Amino acid sequence: MTLTDRIDPKPPRRIYRWDLDKTYLQTEFDTLRQLVRTALQKAHEKKAVPGAAALIRELKASGDSQLCIVSGSPTQMRAVLAEKLKLDGVEFDELVLKDNLKNLVRGRFKALRGQVGYKLPVLLQSRARAPAGAEEVLFGDDAEADAFIYSLFADMVARRVSEPVVYQVLEAAEVYGDDIDRVMRTWESIPRADPVRRIFINLDRLSTPASFALYGPRLVPIFNYFQAALVLMADGHLTAAQVLKVMVELIQSAGHNLFTLSNSLQDLLRRGLPIAEVAQALGEALQGPQAMLQAVRPVPDILSAFTKRAASLGAQAAPPPARDIDYLSLLDHARPRTHKKRRR
Repeated sequence: MTLTDRIDPKPPRRIYRWDLDKTYLQTEFDTLRQLVRTALQKAHEKKAVPGAAALIRELKASGDSQLCIVSGSPTQMRAVLAEKLKLDGVEFDELVLKDNLKNLVRGRFKALRGQVGYKLPVLLQSRARAPAGAEEVLFGDDAEADAFIYSLFADMVARRVSEPVVYQVLEAAEVYGDDIDRVMRTWESIPRADPVRRIFINLDRLSTPASFALYGPRLVPIFNYFQAALVLMADGHLTAAQVLKVMVELIQSAGHNLFTLSNSLQDLLRRGLPIAEVAQALGEALQGPQAMLQAVRPVPDILSAFTKRAASLGAQAAPPPARDIDYLSLLDHARPRTHKKRRR
């Protein structure tokens, strides 16, 4: 093949960034025993969060998107994690893991638990390689600092946060000096843009959605990935047929039913998310080529219940207003849960 015959892949139009533990994988790491058990698990023993794999597969189906995974899992688990993703039919474009062995050797003990000094520079470096026009959707959880880091990343790229504030945040998060320098250099190299459209936080620890209100409407706390699929459909990332596939996985593999999925829709409506027309579109998707999905009970009943639930609410709640994020007032969110300075 000559150089002129080579066909380069099209640049991604959308980038989906995912954490792994508690966002994609059902992982427990609060105790030493849990950490050891997680480290020793084979790929087939690891369990994905219900609906996560189906959602990723549908988001990647367009062929013009990238999946970039940034996880605090150790680099030594790369082969196992890559195999698990392959078993689930998930194809990734980037998989970045944390080199805690290197941190130990260098005596960087604060970096073992710290996430800001690890994830923020990785996100910025990945963004620096991305097309300037690529939109982004980020997925994390409430176990550590994902809401804080993702929001700060988005506002740094958009230049909505100042250098002094970023310095104060990084110092308060006890980020090492060389990592601070790396953050600032990379940030300077990134063209100003506003690419982050949504941030989803999986409520693994059952935090209340209201506890994330200070991050504004861009950040959507979710109790399951059906809720994420509904919002992404409203945002134009998914079709109704694709949302149905996520729904089916939740029904078949996670025991979801009429009651739980109807409540998931109603919860989003009450929070003012722009999904009022989603129920009708899902109902229409069951006609024609999608008729086979009617064999998966209780899908038709669920869709009927969605319509009734939406109508029973009357006027939809107003969406939450956009707001500037005061990162200095949220510094506790940047610290590990075990940090001695973190307020309980």
